[in-house]
Amino acid sequence: MKKQVSPYAGLFLIYGALASVLLSCAAIDPAAKYPDMVADMDPVSAGTIEVEFDRFFSSNVEKKEIEALFYPRYNTVALEFRHQTIRYRQFWDLEGRQKFIQALERYKADYAAKNLGNKFSRSRAAYGRFKGKAEWETFSFTIPGRASPTMELGYRFRGKDNGSPYFSVLQQSAKDEYSPNSDNAKPDSLQIVMYYTRGQADELAKIFDQDFLLSLTGPVKTFESEEPVQDEYYEFDEE
Repeated sequence: MKKQVSPYAGLFLIYGALASVLLSCAAIDPAAKYPDMVADMDPVSAGTIEVEFDRFFSSNVEKKEIEALFYPRYNTVALEFRHQTIRYRQFWDLEGRQKFIQALERYKADYAAKNLGNKFSRSRAAYGRFKGKAEWETFSFTIPGRASPTMELGYRFRGKDNGSPYFSVLQQSAKDEYSPNSDNAKPDSLQIVMYYTRGQADELAKIFDQDFLLSLTGPVKTFESEEPVQDEYYEFDEE
């Protein structure tokens, strides 16, 4: 006798496969996927600050507003701004933020002691350099370019007769790492210098403070053990 196959057998196999996929997805540990995660939530605004950029065909600088976004899953702050018609996102992880804050303190000490020398070759990375992360988008590309540019922390004299010192962050030019061998590869990101007055740099340092960033993720819930409530049992008095 020929064995009959249930017409629903295929559906059972499909549902079984889907259930297996869903269960495996549910079993994924977010902490394993995001090792630097401080909260499992979408990016939140950390505020806006003002920064100075080079003015075209001038030794002066121009002020622009940039937005800071905190990515709790990556414990990273992205500074978003437009420079020469290109939109950039400059990422600062915990180590980079700490380097910025430490460099700023050294700069303010040199400023107060009048130890700032107007020599670009020595001042551009006076307080160190490190590898950062950046993205950029142009009107002709929908997929952002991604790179790991060298970031230099130092100071620059700008303005009339180069008389005003600024704390500076120089993002060196870098090649697109997303699709370097593709026809859709983006052009190199430009070299960008961001100039901060001491007040502006202090505002960014406040945003970079880890305690402040953690406060953006909401109140931390703590669970304290309590003494178990004892049931009270009263016996009826017998009449």
